[in-house]
Amino acid sequence: MQMMRKLAPTGIAAAEIDGMTIHSFLGEQRNSGKPRIIKPADSKLEKEWRSVEYLLIDKMSMVGLTLLAKLNRIISTAKHVNPQVPFGSVHIIFFGDYLQYRSVYDAPLHTDFSLPSKKKPGKLLTEKEIQQRVARSLILQINCVVKLIQQMRTEDSWYLQLLERLRHGQCNYDDYELLLTRVVGQPSVGSLCDSPWNKAPTLVFRNEVRTQLNNKAAIRNAAQLGDVPMADSVSTNVLSEIFPKNTQYIHRPLYALIEIAKSKIESNLEELQPKLVPIPVMEQTFRVDISDILPKDKKPKSNRKAILSIKRRALPLVPAYCITTHKSQGQTLNKVVIDLKLPNETEDIAAVYVPLSRVKRLADLIILRQFDYKVLLIKPSKSQLTEMERLDQLYLETQKRFSQWF
Repeated sequence: MQMMRKLAPTGIAAAEIDGMTIHSFLGEQRNSGKPRIIKPADSKLEKEWRSVEYLLIDKMSMVGLTLLAKLNRIISTAKHVNPQVPFGSVHIIFFGDYLQYRSVYDAPLHTDFSLPSKKKPGKLLTEKEIQQRVARSLILQINCVVKLIQQMRTEDSWYLQLLERLRHGQCNYDDYELLLTRVVGQPSVGSLCDSPWNKAPTLVFRNEVRTQLNNKAAIRNAAQLGDVPMADSVSTNVLSEIFPKNTQYIHRPLYALIEIAKSKIESNLEELQPKLVPIPVMEQTFRVDISDILPKDKKPKSNRKAILSIKRRALPLVPAYCITTHKSQGQTLNKVVIDLKLPNETEDIAAVYVPLSRVKRLADLIILRQFDYKVLLIKPSKSQLTEMERLDQLYLETQKRFSQWF
């Protein structure tokens, strides 16, 4: 029996704590639009929660109010507890930092509903907005806070001070000039073609930049190996008309063997080493309306759609030479290349703080290109500051209540 469950909002974060994603535990897919139907006397649901007394949720900054409200509702149903009892009397332990990346398509836990809203006055709240306020009221019931003040990642004391100023948007020009010494092309920076930087991941803010860099890296890597990035598909029926009958055809692989260090998947393939997971080739058909790109004289009459069916058969793998800074949250990286060139409208401090805080020392990172000083001056939002001040006060009260542990 498990008295404690460990959950996290993303797969990477869940793997780090040997837990599950919140969506998986709730039996739902992210952004599926099909919520799990909860019924009283759901035996499967009751079994999942019967012995659970403690719930650990990591990376709380990435948990949204809508998701938290859903979790509260499901636990209360499973435990057969009055809905007014928070989380069905299960003890919830949150871990995280509000200055990390926030939840996607959801209101963050620190949302302050007392601040002026863009919503028209007098307009009724939607069910989603009501549930978000319910979840916020649950967060306000947190009554015990412990601050982890010992730095366990950063070993460089000067760099640690820079990161502390960065958290408050108070970096000075000396900090900026120090970071400029790590920009590609500076005398103190090694070549990205040499070890260890040729094995280091690149962290970028935008998905578009990530895709472009991964495509370039895949092409370059294929060229170094003497391969082509993508093989053309030709049926053997056509080839048999050209080549002799005794021609031997080398078929494409049926699957790829990928080593996943923290894998819990067991394979039925004989003599397969532990942690090697077979990834099969997948096939998918896409239907695309190409009416807008056809010449006028080629467009179908009477506004009918011109549907093109595209069949794609490939390994479900994508290059990961470059990842978004959002994906890197929670990880400690030995060496890393980061891009601090951000869109002008960026106001999230996590966009700068997360990538810069992934390494132990300043010497362990390289900055891809020049960047503006102003990105080091992004400050936490009002709701972030208010919530952190509230938690600081609760931390002082916790120290008094449990003085024997401090």
